[in-house]
Amino acid sequence: MMRSMYSAVSGLKTHQTKMDVIGNNIANVNTVAFKSSAVTFSEIMYQTISSASGANEATGTGGINAKQIGLGVTTGATNVSITSSGAAQTTGKAFDIRLTDANSTNFFVVNNGSENLFTRAGSFYVDGSGNLCMTSTGYTVMGWQVQTDPMTGERTIKKDTVSALKVMSADNMTSAPEETTKAYVAGILDKNTADLTNGGLTMTLNFTDKLGYTYTAKFNIVPTSAGSQEKGDYTVSLTDIIDQNNESCFANGKITGNKTAVFADTKLKFNPDNGTFDYVNAAGTNSVTMNLAGTWNDQFSDITVDFSACKMDNNNKQSTISAKPGTSSQDTTGKGKKLGALTGLSVDTSGKIWGTYDNGNTELLCQIASAQFANASGLEKVGENCYTTTLNSGDFDGIGTEITADGSKMTSGQLEMSNVDLSTEFTDMITTQRGFQANSKIITVSDEILSDLINMKR
Repeated sequence: MMRSMYSAVSGLKTHQTKMDVIGNNIANVNTVAFKSSAVTFSEIMYQTISSASGANEATGTGGINAKQIGLGVTTGATNVSITSSGAAQTTGKAFDIRLTDANSTNFFVVNNGSENLFTRAGSFYVDGSGNLCMTSTGYTVMGWQVQTDPMTGERTIKKDTVSALKVMSADNMTSAPEETTKAYVAGILDKNTADLTNGGLTMTLNFTDKLGYTYTAKFNIVPTSAGSQEKGDYTVSLTDIIDQNNESCFANGKITGNKTAVFADTKLKFNPDNGTFDYVNAAGTNSVTMNLAGTWNDQFSDITVDFSACKMDNNNKQSTISAKPGTSSQDTTGKGKKLGALTGLSVDTSGKIWGTYDNGNTELLCQIASAQFANASGLEKVGENCYTTTLNSGDFDGIGTEITADGSKMTSGQLEMSNVDLSTEFTDMITTQRGFQANSKIITVSDEILSDLINMKR
């Protein structure tokens, strides 16, 4: 009787353990990237009353099996369903990132200040120091930093030992400017525009220097001589260059020399029959140069101005001719850019973080690393949606891998939810409850039998 009671007690304890696990699973049904656990039972070693014996040829008797009595049940293992992913939840936030992989074997690497931990909970934010951190814990997200080629200026990822990702560092807050080296003139020059014979038609060109400061060059277009507009002959002259303080660069000394030395008076020639562009200054020439290099602290570069995209035509006495930085083919080469301020951040499928700037630049800032393990199920939960390595999971090499190495990816604007299946949990809860009740009944019945035995002695 006593053995049955002890066996039943072990059954109560193990079923209570299973109920604890089920309760924890249900409690975390909406926890981001939570991985459900399941308990497996294992029988306790049997008490052998008599050992097995073989057949006896002398007596003609057969063998006898061993006589064993079980001593109950114990918790065999608590298995975590790490390799089963939860459903995707769309958030639209750039730093809500879901690991999209077939077997859920990739993990983000985070650091709690003393050691690296691993998680699939991809809800991140940028803290006041510019570091990428876990929303729930503040642990820093680890990855690889960017390196810049000093010769080409190309930014690439240096995949060495992972370190905290400082997304908004001092270097990342701005994007380098570019000086303007090319410009073009486009639009319609209407020969009947009143300004042509009344002081000239004003045309402006906005350009930038090597430091990203913006300037405005002013030009004057007039007929080369009285009535020459009928022949398609015009003269383009530089009248002034205005800086960002609305001051004349010739007056304040930023540009040395006179205006014609910077931009010589230019003859603009159109075909009088159809108004198409013909040349500037000489047949076969499409462009002229603004000679700005070396004029002030080496901040300027020469600008080649292409006139081939403009034409002379009737446009209700309204001229639309204008000068723009860059080229008429919309190639941004030589257009120039101001010093860019960081305006946005984004994460691509490989975990690379990109910054967008108000000067039109998009630059690589850093990359989120991932970790893979030979046996992901061997990781140990440490709370806060994090795991640590064990002897059974395999170690982290300190470098990590790129998520795309095995065909996986990072999906920005989504989170991985819990993989808890409520229908399964409720079913397990019912069977566990019945198991607990059955073991309780064994104790009750054993107690009644013992009571009867005691009463028989009386």
